[in-house]
Amino acid sequence: MGAVAYEQDFHQWALQQAELLHKAAFEKLDVTNLIEELQAMSARERRELISRLRVLLMHLLKWQYQPNYPIKTHWQTTINNQRDDISLLLEDSPSLSPKIPEALAKAYPMAVREAAQESGLSLKVFPTECPWTFEQAMAAGFFPDSD
Repeated sequence: MGAVAYEQDFHQWALQQAELLHKAAFEKLDVTNLIEELQAMSARERRELISRLRVLLMHLLKWQYQPNYPIKTHWQTTINNQRDDISLLLEDSPSLSPKIPEALAKAYPMAVREAAQESGLSLKVFPTECPWTFEQAMAAGFFPDSD
């Protein structure tokens, strides 16, 4: 089987690169594209952390600022799912842990915007800074009190 170009069939290219690595056939590796892909993988992990934090914070905000919402169980499910997924992500990629403050800072304004949009509340209702630490937001059983 001949070499598959990166641009023609990414899946097959990736499998071939893995096989070449396994065989220690380093001279046949597509080093330039491998470097790009490894860097892109790292960036995707950071974006996933931010995305999951955004969803978690949005639902915590809605929980706190919509205290009379009739059914919060689906928010609770989403909150718990995001906590689980963030924990798994950090377990798989512990080097993301030092990036948590930056990720939280990026995720919070997006969470506020989406919480305002979904709740119909004014952006001014929500704090300008995240009211919870990462540890609080991730704590099992933590659901913020209403103001």
